[in-house]
Amino acid sequence: MTTHRQNFGVLTLAALGVVYGDIGTSPLYTMKEVFNPANSVPLDALNVVGAVSTIFWALMVVVTLKYVVLILRADNRGEGGIMALTALAAKAAGRTPERHRLLLLTGVLGAALFYGDSVITPAISVLGAMEGLETITPSFKPYVLPLSTAVIVGLFLGQRFGTAVVGKLFGPVIAVWFAVLALTGLLQIVRHPDILAALNPLRAVEFLRLRGWGLFVVMGSIVLALTGAEALYADMGHFGKKPIRLAWNTFVLPSLALNYMGQGALLISDPATLENPFFRMFPTAWLVPMVILATLASVIASQAVISGAYSLTKQAMQLGLLPRMRVLYTSEREAGQIYVPLVNWIVMVAVLLAMVSFGSSSALASAYGIAVTVTMFITTLLTFFVVRYGWGYPLSVALAATGLFLVVDAVLVASCALKFLQGGWFPLVLGGAIFAVMATWRRGRELLIEHIKDDDPELVPFITDLTRDEYLRHTPRTAVYAVANPDTVPQALLHNLKHNQVLHEQNIILTVRFQEVPYVAEESRLLVEPLVAGFWKVQVDYGFMDEPDIPQALRLCLGKGLVIDESAVSYFLSREIVVPTRGAGMMHWREALFATMSRNAGSVVEFFRLPDNGVVELGTRVQI
Repeated sequence: MTTHRQNFGVLTLAALGVVYGDIGTSPLYTMKEVFNPANSVPLDALNVVGAVSTIFWALMVVVTLKYVVLILRADNRGEGGIMALTALAAKAAGRTPERHRLLLLTGVLGAALFYGDSVITPAISVLGAMEGLETITPSFKPYVLPLSTAVIVGLFLGQRFGTAVVGKLFGPVIAVWFAVLALTGLLQIVRHPDILAALNPLRAVEFLRLRGWGLFVVMGSIVLALTGAEALYADMGHFGKKPIRLAWNTFVLPSLALNYMGQGALLISDPATLENPFFRMFPTAWLVPMVILATLASVIASQAVISGAYSLTKQAMQLGLLPRMRVLYTSEREAGQIYVPLVNWIVMVAVLLAMVSFGSSSALASAYGIAVTVTMFITTLLTFFVVRYGWGYPLSVALAATGLFLVVDAVLVASCALKFLQGGWFPLVLGGAIFAVMATWRRGRELLIEHIKDDDPELVPFITDLTRDEYLRHTPRTAVYAVANPDTVPQALLHNLKHNQVLHEQNIILTVRFQEVPYVAEESRLLVEPLVAGFWKVQVDYGFMDEPDIPQALRLCLGKGLVIDESAVSYFLSREIVVPTRGAGMMHWREALFATMSRNAGSVVEFFRLPDNGVVELGTRVQI
């Protein structure tokens, strides 16, 4: 029992750092943006209390009720996140191919927009922390952007070493951060207890009513307090529901509420502190340590979304939405700690461009939010299908459970959309480009398999004729032919027969399939089917969170009646050289994009952990 409590405590502390780093740094810039002159909200006591009330009840409705209470229930065999939810919804409600495809594409759009968050979060968090230097002396202002750039470059350069060491500091640092948020906020509340009126939801309603149509403008800033909520669900597989819920209800939510109220109390007493109400809550002697602590917290918040981008990329690869990329495992004990070099450098360049182009956290606030809110809306929409079809609740119950959240999310999306020309276009363009890449890769693979199926002979009649050829030489080895379509003859087998005029004694037609579930149990991983003498069809199933290892999977064949000598195995791979052609299929630019991605896809050998000295790779040209 003691060990269980210790593990639960460790998980809860770790969840603080990884899950809540993003939403925990929102107080750096949210209140300042709510009363940005562009929003036309008068800075007086009535509006300050109303704004703080709106932030508090937004946290209660969107984060507590929607994510902590409802969406954490929608686990896909213990895993969460937009891809896991998409797979769950598509499986539950995708009764027709059209609906399955539509739900999948909807989830893919949400996943693509997550990459926009992976770019904006590091930029706005680090800039927001570094801008605390300006509160020490205005002469530091020219150094904010260069120092922020240096922090970002250092953060991304350190990714290849993994997060195992620094990860141990995440929880304690963020715990100190939230404690400081609570303490400083409480001190201001004691001086001006009138701010506690913000706990009354009617003050939020009145504040929004007085804004009229301008409430959409204000909500575009309020949403900054909610960014990072998706991390609760995305990291469920790492920490479990209970630690995430406990950390939020007992520590994170109270700390955030106290700090926002503290900033509100400060603004009521001294409106001049609007330039940076967060850092103005601290005495001058505390400013340098607080800038350092805020920078550490922003780095941790950035690390969470960067690691999330790696995990999402791996899941997308295994679901057939992205080409293979090089994936490095940075921990011998934690399979989830990975590093994807190509994604790392692309995201780093995008973050630096965002920082240099926008220049400040206030400017970035216009870009922040729209990608996140669309993802939040998609999450709620997919949850409706899970509640209705996966859990089997009546339509009225499903609508009651998700209807309010859909309305709130729609308001947030509309609010952020007003900032499209001020920077909101940036994450949308980025997400749209990634969506186009994902959709093109998936459709291109479908066309490729269709063409292979049409051009290559059927497998069973072909190998039946082979067994009758008395003059064909046989070699006492096992050949494994990895194919996308197990019903046609592998191109590698045709090349082997044509050029080498030899057939192996054992021939395995291997198909690897990634199911729309996080993990596949070992006892369900393998399907072995004998065909004719010397030929077997083997299907290996993985989940989108599994680590593919073909040699290890083939060892399971022994229990299925197929004996394989690992020292006498040759893996034959067909590498298709895609030739785009005008006509049916996809638009020509998409076919050209698919051909480029196919040529530059990562190594099959590394991806499936095949032995370097046992692989024979043969190319074939395929027109699509």
